[in-house]
Amino acid sequence: MSQKLSVVFYWHMHQPFYRAADTGKYHLPWVYLHAMKDYTDMADILEHLPEARAVMNYVPSLTSQIEDYASQLRAFLNGENQNIQDPLLAALVHESGEYTREEEEFLLSSCFRLNHERNLHRYPNFSRLWNISEQMQAHQATAYLGGDYFTDLVTWYHLGWLAETVRAKNFVAQRLIEKGSHFSYQDRRDLLTLIASLLDELPKTHQRLLTEGKIELTTTPYAHPIMPLMLDFETAHETIPHALIPKESYPDGRARAQEHIDLALKSHQAYFHETPKGCWPAEGAVSTETLKLLGKSGFDWCATGEAVLHHSLGYNLREQHPYQLYQPWLVGEGDEQITCFFRDDHLSDLIGFEYSKWQTDDAVNNFMYELAGIKHRTQNIEHAIVPIIMDGENAWEHFYENGVPFLTQLYQTIANHPDYELTTFSDYLAEHPASTPLKKMVAGSWVYGNLSTWIGDHAKTRAWELLIEAKKAYDLYAPKLTGTSAEEAGEQLRICEGSDWCWWFGDYNPSDAVRDFDNLYRQHLKKLYQLLGTDTPDSLNQAISSGGGDAEGGGAMRRGGAGE
Repeated sequence: MSQKLSVVFYWHMHQPFYRAADTGKYHLPWVYLHAMKDYTDMADILEHLPEARAVMNYVPSLTSQIEDYASQLRAFLNGENQNIQDPLLAALVHESGEYTREEEEFLLSSCFRLNHERNLHRYPNFSRLWNISEQMQAHQATAYLGGDYFTDLVTWYHLGWLAETVRAKNFVAQRLIEKGSHFSYQDRRDLLTLIASLLDELPKTHQRLLTEGKIELTTTPYAHPIMPLMLDFETAHETIPHALIPKESYPDGRARAQEHIDLALKSHQAYFHETPKGCWPAEGAVSTETLKLLGKSGFDWCATGEAVLHHSLGYNLREQHPYQLYQPWLVGEGDEQITCFFRDDHLSDLIGFEYSKWQTDDAVNNFMYELAGIKHRTQNIEHAIVPIIMDGENAWEHFYENGVPFLTQLYQTIANHPDYELTTFSDYLAEHPASTPLKKMVAGSWVYGNLSTWIGDHAKTRAWELLIEAKKAYDLYAPKLTGTSAEEAGEQLRICEGSDWCWWFGDYNPSDAVRDFDNLYRQHLKKLYQLLGTDTPDSLNQAISSGGGDAEGGGAMRRGGAGE
C-alpha cells in the first residue's frame, strides 16, 4: 500500500492598518467587511466538516483592528459610546436616516464596491438600487434621491457583505433580505448587532478549532513589513540586478524587523491564547538574513513562493526535478535554523483565479486530477507534501455563494480519498522532520519569486525614500516623547512600514485603488510627523503613483508565476 500524499491548505488573512494611530478613525472598511464575510465563512466550513483541516495565518495588523471594531460596536450597542469610528458603519445606524449631501456622495461611491454578479444582482432589491443610481448619475440628478434610498443602500451593502453561511442560517439576515426595502432604524440596528456578534465570535471560533486540532494558526510580523528590504535593499538585486533602490539603507532595519516579529508573537498570544510555531513572512518575502531572524525568534517553520526555490536551486525544478517542490527544506544552522515550505503556484493560482469561473463539480474534479499527477510525480520520495498557499479573503467574492460550496466539496473529496490526507505543517513536521538542506536562499517573495512588487521602479522606490526620511525624523524627535505620545508615534511608524502601500504603486493597478492607497500612505506619513511634533515636508503633498492599469482581480491578488 502506497503512502498517502499530505495536502496542506494555508489561508493568509491580511489587511493593513486603516485605523489612525491617534484618533482611531478608519479610512477604509475592508477589515470588518472581510471579517463578517470571508473569515467567518472560512471558519464555519472547517467547523462543520469532521475531516477538514487547514492552516490559517492572521496578521496582527488585522486582528488588532477586528478587536477594535468589536469593542467599538459593543460600546455603541450598550449605550456607552455613540461614536463609531468607521463612516460606513456609522451610516448604517444613522438614527434619523437623513444624510448630508457629502454623506450621500460617500455612500454612492462606497456601497457598490462588491462583486456585482455574485453579490449585488443576485438580489433584485439591491440591483434596483444600482440601476436607479446609474440612471440618476447619468442625468446628474442624484440630489433627488431621498433618505429611504440611502438607508436601503447602506443596509443592502452590508447584507451583500455578510458571510454566505450567515445568510443561510441567521434569522435577522433572512428577515432583512426578505423585507427588501424601507429598512427602519431598528432593522439597521439589528443588522449592526449581528455584525458585532460575528466580530466578537471570530477569536473564540478559531480557539475552538485550534483545541479540536482542526487548524493550525500562524502569524506575520506585526504590520506586514517586507523584511528583506528592511534589512538590506541590495537583496532586490539578487533576482533583478538593475532594480532601482534607494541610495541609503533603511535606518536600524534589523532592529525594526525584530520589533515587528516580537510584537507579532505578543499580539498572537493575546488574541488566540497560543504561541504560533509557523510564520508567513509578509508576502512570503524571504532572504538569508530574514530566515535567520525568524529561526532565532523561535519559529519552527515558514513558507514562501515556489519561484524562490527555483532561484535558490538555480534551475526550473518543474522541468528537472519536480518532486523537490513537495518536500520541506532546512535553511540555516544552529539556533537560526528553520524549515521552509514552498507554495505550489499552479494549484494555488487555479483556486485564486480560475475555479471561480467553473462549475463546482468540474473545479473539484480538476483539482483532484492535478493532485493525482503530483502523487505520480512524487512516488519515489517519502512523505511528499503539497503546500497550497493563497489569499484567504479576496478570491471568494468571485465564486458562486462566496466559495462555500466549492471549498466544502473540495475538503470533503480530499478527506474521503484513500490516497490523500489533509494536515497542517506542524503536524506534518512532527512525524516527518525536514532533513534536506537548502544551501543557498535567494531573496524573493511568493510573487514571481522576486521583490519587484515592492521596489525597483521610480514610484515604489520613491515611497521607500519618503519612509527613510520619516524614520530619520522619528529617530530625531521620538526620544523626546513620553507616555501615550511615544506609544502613538511608535505605532504610527510601524503602520508606515507595512507592505501594502508599495503593493499598489504601479501603472498596472487600477487608478481608483492606487489613489486610495497613495493618499492613505501619505496621510499616515503626515500623521507620523504630526505625532513627532515637527513640520510635515511638502513632498508628502505630491502623489507617488497614478495607476491606470487593469490588473487581474482588481489588483488585490497576483499569480505566483509571472508567465501564467
